[in-house]
Amino acid sequence: MTTDLSTIELGLDTFGDVTATAGTLNSHAKVLRDLIEEAVIADQTGVDFLGIGEHHRADFAVSAPEIVMAAAAAKTTRLRLGTAVTVLSSDEPVRLYQRLTTLDALSEGRAELILGRGSFTESFPLLGLDLSDYEELFEEKLDLFTRLLRDEKVSWKGRLRAPLKGATVYPRPEGAAPKVWIGVGGSPQSVVRAASHGLPLMLAIIGGAPGRFRPFVDLHQQVWEQIGQPPAPVGVHSPGHVGPTDAEAKERYWPGYKKMHDLIGGSRGWPPLRRDDFEREIVQGSLYVGSPETVARKIASTVRTLGLARFDLKYSAGPQDPAVQQDGVRLYGEKVIPLVRDMLSAKAA
Repeated sequence: MTTDLSTIELGLDTFGDVTATAGTLNSHAKVLRDLIEEAVIADQTGVDFLGIGEHHRADFAVSAPEIVMAAAAAKTTRLRLGTAVTVLSSDEPVRLYQRLTTLDALSEGRAELILGRGSFTESFPLLGLDLSDYEELFEEKLDLFTRLLRDEKVSWKGRLRAPLKGATVYPRPEGAAPKVWIGVGGSPQSVVRAASHGLPLMLAIIGGAPGRFRPFVDLHQQVWEQIGQPPAPVGVHSPGHVGPTDAEAKERYWPGYKKMHDLIGGSRGWPPLRRDDFEREIVQGSLYVGSPETVARKIASTVRTLGLARFDLKYSAGPQDPAVQQDGVRLYGEKVIPLVRDMLSAKAA
């Protein structure tokens, strides 16, 4: 797959992790207000995209990402805004389509979605859904949602939802339908699904060497070739933090990242995160932590290795200091993005 380096998109993602000031956790309300300020900084410093995740638990503040996106759209002018991800399995495709096209109109065409299953299952019992339908819910809802994106009048029938017969859903897009990706954690079946529905692929790479995901990129391209179409874009979402120096970036990021890792890992059987493992993941894996130069080199390498159209740095990670988090956003936009573009252009020359 060939990437047009002149069109590479460099974005940020956040799950609205609950932050901490002077060791005290901030309220969900403050986290949401701070997130809008982070969007403004991203817009002003040249970031291409901001993805906002959906969760339904105490350690994350965002459960209604489209509302946060609308607030961010009102205070920004160029930043593209999307989800990271929308948990489609526990959502309603018709209402999701309406929220997306409404946001796209209000933002003058800057809205996107990244659809996925999510890495948590709290939304299922909360919204009255049966986890035994986990696979079928996603398949059915993805099929319906992509029909809504493609067709003005939709007739559709499934097992878990009432059918539609010649339905038109409003508001209609002003121009082309908003861009929608599928977020994938690394299963071949998910990669094939993205291509079979005609959607670009967003790989969530949160550990290990990025190069090990190259077979998934190749598989995605092969499926597109089999259906006789040019391959859709591929993007990557990975965690990290930009600081003034490598040492300072690590010291700023480590405490909150460890707390987040150990909190989630405690319910999944993971051992506590060791500092050695953290350092190793920065050097060899998929943690983009360091000075602007260090982070830029690593992003440029990943973009070249995987042939990416977009790279999104997931900058929130546990109870970080909100001022430090905002500084990381600023450094990413002001320093990292220009460096990555220069590195990619120099390599291509």
